[in-house]
Amino acid sequence: MSSRLFAISFDAHQPERLAHFWSSVLGLETTNDSYDGIAPMSGNDAGYRLSFRPSWTQKTGQNRLHFDLTSSSLEDQQETVARALDLGAQHCDVGQGPDASHVVLADPEGNEFCVIEPGNDFLADCGLIGALACDGSQAVGYFWSKALGWPLVWDQDEETAIQSPNGGTKITWGGPPLMPDPGKDLHFDLATNDDQQAEVDRLLSLGAKRLDSAHSGDGSVQLADPDGNKFCVLTHR
Repeated sequence: MSSRLFAISFDAHQPERLAHFWSSVLGLETTNDSYDGIAPMSGNDAGYRLSFRPSWTQKTGQNRLHFDLTSSSLEDQQETVARALDLGAQHCDVGQGPDASHVVLADPEGNEFCVIEPGNDFLADCGLIGALACDGSQAVGYFWSKALGWPLVWDQDEETAIQSPNGGTKITWGGPPLMPDPGKDLHFDLATNDDQQAEVDRLLSLGAKRLDSAHSGDGSVQLADPDGNKFCVLTHR
């Protein structure tokens, strides 16, 4: 048994505005789901959605999770950057330096993301959302590989990466040291095939931890991975 990555979920003060931003940057159709609110499909072989959930948590530091968007050419990279800026993004300094070939931006709610230069072999054929780059330990990479049933495609110098057997977005972890919890961030929403409680028990056996407010009003169960990142196990759908 393994969980399915149903959505990469944004904490959002203004979910509709943030959904419009990301749908427009990525060229996705915005759809309304009675359970998940605004949750467009990622348009990616990995098969997940983007979800924008209301949250009043304040962002206190750099996100632990951010998207790396790919480019087919320098012109394509410049067009993605210009489109994002027109939609409300801003340039962002995370220490990349003036000679960096990638461009670091922040969306209208301050969530950092990168527009990667063309010719990046590691992200080749991964789609526009080439990677979800995470700050995290080698152990948490192993945890998510087992939790999702996605094989490791990189495991070196305490850096790990996994990818769906179907291809698409890679999820990467950069190794120690771990950045502080920023409060407002991106999270994983997992879907189960049948028995939610059995899947919760399996994830706990892999190293997940229960949170104090484990159950939410929609029936999902909130857990934390071995690095303390919150994630949700949704009810069966």
